Amino acid sequence: MKRLTSRFTRYLSRTSWKFFLAGEGMSIRTGRYFVESALVGAFTGAVVVAFRYLIDFAHDVFMEGLGHHQSLSRLTDGAAIGRMYSADALLDWHRWLLVVLPALGAVAGYFLLKIGKRLEMARGTDSAIRAYHQSGGYIPGAVIPVKSVASVLTVGCGGSGGYEGPVTLLGAACGSVVARAFQLKVRARRILMAAGLAAGISALFQAPLAGAIFGFEIFYSSSDIEYETVLPSFIASAVSYAIFACFFGWDPLFSMPDLCFANSLRLIPYFILALAIVFGVRFYIYCFRFAERKFAESNLPRWAVVALGGLLTGAIGFFFPDILGPSYSVIQASFTAGQSELFADFGPLTITGFVCFFFMKAIATSCTVGSGGSAGVFAPAIVCGGTLGAAAGLFFASILPESMGIQPAAFALVGMAGFLASAIRIPLTAIVMVAEISGNHHLLLPAMWVCCISFWLNNGWTLYRSQVHNREASPVHP
Repeated sequence: MKRLTSRFTRYLSRTSWKFFLAGEGMSIRTGRYFVESALVGAFTGAVVVAFRYLIDFAHDVFMEGLGHHQSLSRLTDGAAIGRMYSADALLDWHRWLLVVLPALGAVAGYFLLKIGKRLEMARGTDSAIRAYHQSGGYIPGAVIPVKSVASVLTVGCGGSGGYEGPVTLLGAACGSVVARAFQLKVRARRILMAAGLAAGISALFQAPLAGAIFGFEIFYSSSDIEYETVLPSFIASAVSYAIFACFFGWDPLFSMPDLCFANSLRLIPYFILALAIVFGVRFYIYCFRFAERKFAESNLPRWAVVALGGLLTGAIGFFFPDILGPSYSVIQASFTAGQSELFADFGPLTITGFVCFFFMKAIATSCTVGSGGSAGVFAPAIVCGGTLGAAAGLFFASILPESMGIQPAAFALVGMAGFLASAIRIPLTAIVMVAEISGNHHLLLPAMWVCCISFWLNNGWTLYRSQVHNREASPVHP
């Protein structure tokens, strides 16, 4: 009996850890990236927390402090908006300071990237995608502090762009740094880089599931995914979001009415919305590419080109203050379209207002980012989708019978999803993300409908040049 017990103990010591950690018939190497992915998530979460504090500080000092910036989210009625465009407001020197602030911030960010080990090509999500396909997931660690400050200076001073593009590069850099610290091979470095990219979006957008999906969907312009990064992206996103929420709370990024989809006939106007998004995305991408080309052809020094883009952005922002910065106020306003006193005072002009916001935001973002400013095109795409959706919702609400139950705010949310799916080629991420950032999960059906239609009809159009069509077209999978 004693001999049998001894043999069983030796056998258990050799095999039980394999069973409990990997499961019968599986290799222990299946879960080899769990610890590394969790570390990437923790590292990225800490970086995004510091990044968010920098964002808030820059907004308070530059936009609020120096520029006295006012947005729709701070106005309650049409009379307040009238005062914004009164003679006294237009002659206020703070208002004129908003014209030059975007140029000053963009130039400061450009020189910081140029001095910081010549990181001027560290643009954002596009650079992270390129590193995955072409550089073996290698991103220098210097990107983390330098890109953070450069992006905060650019967008915090009024540059029309988002923080989500830069934060994906920061997260990807965190993953690359962790992989190098563990001396992992190229394949593992790419996987952890993608996990860090997902963790960055998860934290800053406060959307852990969408962030995880983003980490394996963003690399291809088709519906292909990078399945090797699925589990590491989920692990890193969960840890990163948990750390970020400890500092900034667990509430969704935006608040909106509790809306639902309860009439199948609404799929018809949502189909028309999808068609509008298709052409809106094409305008946005064409405008951005046109600006990039014209700024690149300029004979001016690069810093002067960046300054010119900032000045053009500031000139637009003088008349449309809400296009400055990430323009989250426009998203929040679109969620109350047709309900608040602000829009009731404008009546039919509200549709025109949202359409104007769409065009002005697309042009201003093209000037800021296309000229070389350190900002992202991800958040502006959400804003553009929200404005098109709100305008479409208000239009349909005015011409269709009340029995249809058209809700402009629902169209705004679905428009955001469709625009992301079509412009950035991430339909799964878009469907989940708009639900998470708004706290509304009852509009998944119209979001699926609009995302799939707009994604399908805009095949071949993408904001990110580094995306390849599918796995076969990537040098990672020869």
